[in-house]
Amino acid sequence: MSDDQTFAAAYREHYWAVSRYVARRLDSGSGDVEEVVAEVFTVAWRRRSELPPSPLPWLYGVARYCLANAVRGYGRRRRLLARLGSDDTAHGRHAVAGPDAGSPGDWVHEALTRLSPADQEVLRLTAWEELGVAEIAVVLGCGSRAAAMRLHRARLRLRAEIDRMRPAEATATPHRDTPKEHHGHG
Repeated sequence: MSDDQTFAAAYREHYWAVSRYVARRLDSGSGDVEEVVAEVFTVAWRRRSELPPSPLPWLYGVARYCLANAVRGYGRRRRLLARLGSDDTAHGRHAVAGPDAGSPGDWVHEALTRLSPADQEVLRLTAWEELGVAEIAVVLGCGSRAAAMRLHRARLRLRAEIDRMRPAEATATPHRDTPKEHHGHG
């Protein structure tokens, strides 16, 4: 298969996956998503001779860099939207006041937003894009062992953040109702 045919096949097969990847990470309108996806495939076209046999993780890696460029370009507008509250409102997300106020998914999302962008990305690659460690390594441009460690550490930090957000549940001890004065004398 020629480089042109390889690119065409990658485009047909992975366009929507790359679009979803970008849309889930870009807090703006669909025009911006289409612009970033177009940039991803422009880079892929220019580098079509480098496309691997399974190009999706490679395309996600290109998308990461295109998104970083787009975010820098949209920085001022995004900060304004965040101050106005439109960003979270547009995506139906909200901070949860307590364990009774929302579903467990709300807690997970809120905890995720408190993590570093690097931790958020590695967790999203495994949860949203359903990538394995080897594929995550391709996206992040690192080795499989480093990707596995980043994922492990991000999961630990997410768990710690969820625990911090639910202090009432975490500190409640089920042994409170057991009488302490009975020590088995008898």
